[in-house]
Amino acid sequence: MTKPSNGGTITLRGEHITLAHAIKVVGLASTGGQAKLLVRAGRITVNGALTMQPGRKLRIGDRFGRAGGAEWTIIS
Repeated sequence: MTKPSNGGTITLRGEHITLAHAIKVVGLASTGGQAKLLVRAGRITVNGALTMQPGRKLRIGDRFGRAGGAEWTIIS
């Protein structure tokens, strides 16, 4: 796992990871509830676009992060 301010990669263990779970994994939120609030508040981007769906499935090659901040890429 990388520090929240640095960005980096997440290694995917299955077919996908939900956006909210990925946010928790990288430390942008400490709970699932906090992760969902960040997404619904429009503070998270996926592949460069704002998203409001905390349950969105991220797959290999997808990028996510705080709007205007560091990004993480999903790798295999």
